[in-house]
Amino acid sequence: MHRRGVGAGAIAKKKLAEAKYKERGTVLAEDQIVQMSKQLETFKSHLEEFASKHKQEIRKNSQFRVQFQEMCATIGVDPLASGKGFWSEMLGVGDFYYELGVQIIEVCLALKHRNGGLITLDELHQRVLKGRGKYAQDVSQDDLVRAIKKLKAMGNGFGMIPVGGSYLVQSVPAELNMDHTVVLQLAEKKGYVTVSEIKESLKWEKERACHVLDHLLKEGLAWLDSQAAGEPQYWLPALFSELTSRDVTPEEANQMTP
Repeated sequence: MHRRGVGAGAIAKKKLAEAKYKERGTVLAEDQIVQMSKQLETFKSHLEEFASKHKQEIRKNSQFRVQFQEMCATIGVDPLASGKGFWSEMLGVGDFYYELGVQIIEVCLALKHRNGGLITLDELHQRVLKGRGKYAQDVSQDDLVRAIKKLKAMGNGFGMIPVGGSYLVQSVPAELNMDHTVVLQLAEKKGYVTVSEIKESLKWEKERACHVLDHLLKEGLAWLDSQAAGEPQYWLPALFSELTSRDVTPEEANQMTP
């Protein structure tokens, strides 16, 4: 016994039903978008009211400022996106991060002869706070990161390299790739690294390790101690705690190079 084929009428009914479901789904999706847009506008309005009410606290309290920035991010608002408009005029955050960016540049330039343009975020934070004085507006590391991102967007060589749960701040336009980054991370604990340590830890060939270290030396980001016991040591002054605790002259730096 043969099964009856599906008739043209049944196919037409099925397609009609599918079209109605699709149309209904489109309407529902559009309604959801409209509702979400209204909710975001309401949230943005409340956020502006909140900012107006707590603007002094946002300016003065670094932790409060972090939480406010996170609230802004949830609805895609960036108070730092422009130097004009409601957020800048209301909170003065544009001026705050501009001034902070200038202070970051000043610190990095003052230490460039010693660290070659690399500094830990911790040390940068301490030096910025010291330069601002105890009566100045409080600054957190989160504030520094946001200011550095703005400097990076200007294309003047600033960037951040993740190291040991924190960052190294790069203030020179040196070309650093992933190989350079992993070597910096390897040197983080002791402040220096050797060719043998790189070969053993990263499973690299000697030529690759030497190429990376030579580049760091050329850019002034590393110093070579050729008199070290065993084999030469490549010191990263940005990671060397004894060097960061005192001022080092260019003459002292030259003594560590062959």
